Amino acid sequence: MTGHSRRAEMFVTAGPDRRLDAATTGDERAMLAGFLAAQRATLELKCAGLGLLLSRRAVQPSTLSLLGLVRHLADVERRWFRCVLAGQDAPPRFSSPARPDGDFDGAVPDRDVVAAAWAAWGEEVAFADRFVAAAPHLDVVGEDGWRGTVSLRWVLIHLVEEYARHNGHADLLRERIDGARGL
Repeated sequence: MTGHSRRAEMFVTAGPDRRLDAATTGDERAMLAGFLAAQRATLELKCAGLGLLLSRRAVQPSTLSLLGLVRHLADVERRWFRCVLAGQDAPPRFSSPARPDGDFDGAVPDRDVVAAAWAAWGEEVAFADRFVAAAPHLDVVGEDGWRGTVSLRWVLIHLVEEYARHNGHADLLRERIDGARGL
């Protein structure tokens, strides 16, 4: 990286940054969904163009990797939207009681593993988006073994929080992998 560009300008390619599309006024559902979409887009951006390097554990001794984050967030989306809110019997895709860290431990440099992670994440995001759009209101509730009764509103806020936390990890991982920096 050369010159004196602002950090935010060093990562995003030319063209509009779709992470800035979230509503700033108006409907609460649209605003929450927009913030979550922006966080999801940030994860995609941080992972863009890396291929098998997504599996690199770039900040030793941590086992975190960008691919592990994609797998983890696919399971997080699945848990909150399919299991808790929609009441489906949908076990995690990448972790299990026998392998609680399978989302990260199984993030290996294999093209099929990378493709499966992105496909799973995309399917879970699409399900979540359909669920949010179809919900009659943000006070739809589900039962969670950890939290008790939770509303769709709470889940959306929690998912924004979850992505924001992990996007901070993604910032460090990506910069360590190839020097790419940016918001």
